[in-house]
Amino acid sequence: MQLTDAEWEFVEPYLPIGRYGPYPERLRQQFEGVIWRFRTGGQWREMPQEFGAWPTVHNRFRQWRDAGVFEALLDGLIAEAAKRGEVDLSLVSVDSTTARAHHDAAGMHLGEDVLIALEKAAAEEEARSKGAAAKSKTGRTSGRIPSGRSEDVSGAGAGSD
Repeated sequence: MQLTDAEWEFVEPYLPIGRYGPYPERLRQQFEGVIWRFRTGGQWREMPQEFGAWPTVHNRFRQWRDAGVFEALLDGLIAEAAKRGEVDLSLVSVDSTTARAHHDAAGMHLGEDVLIALEKAAAEEEARSKGAAAKSKTGRTSGRIPSGRSEDVSGAGAGSD
């Protein structure tokens, strides 16, 4: 991927040049190598030699990533587009990897009364489960569920009311 001269003029000020390199004439090649890597989806080791040695380009990418170069570049691009009136916020999207929802949540619409009832039921269930946990911590065991009938568990006295 070759950048046009106008594109490079925009990108170049965002790329830091350290005391010991890279040499400015190779900086553009290395940036284009990073673009090649993410545009093609190829591995770093598959990078064509025209961008330089792949370990060098990979290290440069990591340095730029850690320095926040790509975030600054994106902010600069958005600001430049806003100056020209080319920002359309209706095209903003959310990456599904950061806003996950259960598949059952898709398209469900709840009325306010249903939502209140669900929240109340969840609170009651939580209180019940906390109560059960507190009883089990005291060492008491619940042998059977009381039915409101006599203590005869055999069922022999069930019909004699």
